[in-house]
Amino acid sequence: MRRLSFLVLLGLVEASSLLAQVPRGERRRWLDSTSTSDDPRRVPMPAGLTAPQGTIVLRGGRIWDGTGAPARPGTLVITRNLVTAILPAASNAWPRDARVIDVTGKTVLPGLIDLHTHLDYRMLGNSEARVWSRADGALRGVERLRYYIESGITSIRDTGSDGETPFLLKEWVNEGRLAGPRVFAAGSVIAGRGGHGAEVDIESGKPLPAAREASGPDDWREAVREQFRKGADFIKVTSHFSAEEIQAAVDEAHDLGLKVTADAETFYIERAVRAGVDMIEHPLPRTDETIRLMAERKTESNPTLIPYTIIFRLGGGYFGSTSRRFAFSDSANFALVKKLKDAGVVLGIGTDLVVDWYEYLPWPYLEEMRQFVRLGYSVPEVLGIATRVNARLLDLDDKLGTLEPGKLADVLVVAGNPDQRLDDLEKVDLVIRDGRVQVEGGRVIYPRHVPKAPPAPRAPGGANR
Repeated sequence: MRRLSFLVLLGLVEASSLLAQVPRGERRRWLDSTSTSDDPRRVPMPAGLTAPQGTIVLRGGRIWDGTGAPARPGTLVITRNLVTAILPAASNAWPRDARVIDVTGKTVLPGLIDLHTHLDYRMLGNSEARVWSRADGALRGVERLRYYIESGITSIRDTGSDGETPFLLKEWVNEGRLAGPRVFAAGSVIAGRGGHGAEVDIESGKPLPAAREASGPDDWREAVREQFRKGADFIKVTSHFSAEEIQAAVDEAHDLGLKVTADAETFYIERAVRAGVDMIEHPLPRTDETIRLMAERKTESNPTLIPYTIIFRLGGGYFGSTSRRFAFSDSANFALVKKLKDAGVVLGIGTDLVVDWYEYLPWPYLEEMRQFVRLGYSVPEVLGIATRVNARLLDLDDKLGTLEPGKLADVLVVAGNPDQRLDDLEKVDLVIRDGRVQVEGGRVIYPRHVPKAPPAPRAPGGANR
């Protein structure tokens, strides 16, 4: 009887464990993927609502499609906002009215993806009024969008901006009103009172505006719902938090079908991993046991080595933050990320460029890629991380990250062979995002507007003619 009771108890524990381990993509099996928004929210909507008309043909180049296949001569055909064919180099099987662009001697590849940006982050030296102005924040975002798209980055994940700003920028880009990369936004970061992002900022003496402070599991769950209501494509949490708070946030986000990423350090990382977060940001300290746990639970990592390199070069250290109360350096960060790689943790590429650091582009993105080569990845593998793997980490690998028929037309053309030399990514010639030419000859372009027909004059007596 005692043994039977033990077996029953064991069965209940195992059942409870299985119930707790609901796959992160569980909601995906319920979604109709035939016609949804082109973001992780997967909202049903008619296909091609804002897609451009016509066909673009990129002829004469070598195509690196991001699937793992080697580059090959070929012709890419884009119809509206989708890749519709990759033709043999000798073929001309495209519509007669297509726009044909000769890319001889160049490489055609998927657009790059940056997993960590802050579009409206304040600029150093701005007045208090401008720092806290959402209008100024939106304009800061518009400028950043230009720098990213000029660098061949066709998708960005905004990991914390104020209010409606990132969501409106996303809509303007999607509607073709702004040149720039696709925007996938978290909205406000969710932090415990005084947690990372909700600390008092040294320069302004106030918490940053992009943080939503929460206290207690119910409030953390409510904070997730608030971001979802605003339009969040994923949820960003930051330490500090209790085990119960992070569990509530993760459960709610996963129930809503959104992934969760955590900016955390030390034992908070282990709490986040045990709660089921999908990704950990930054190369911050954690134990070997936590790294083992990340690998076991398939928790992803966006290491962002480059912002700390910039911090150490500019200021000699990360000062004034209660969430950075530990010693770390470029060498320590690199060693930690190497442990993650060796453990089999999936790594993504992001830059976390705050204040005016976006003005360094494309160097920060390329330097992050070069760090991955130093970690032991081959050049084609790193290029695959920047495209295909990053798309998977966005939860959008069915739509982005490779050049295959049926996928969204986010395309980069560079004058060189970036699958052999990453530095060739500096030679951006053409960028197409969602079937629209955004950069041509290395410069952002805005097509001339098509004037609307003015209203007809009214006939005498008030009736229209």
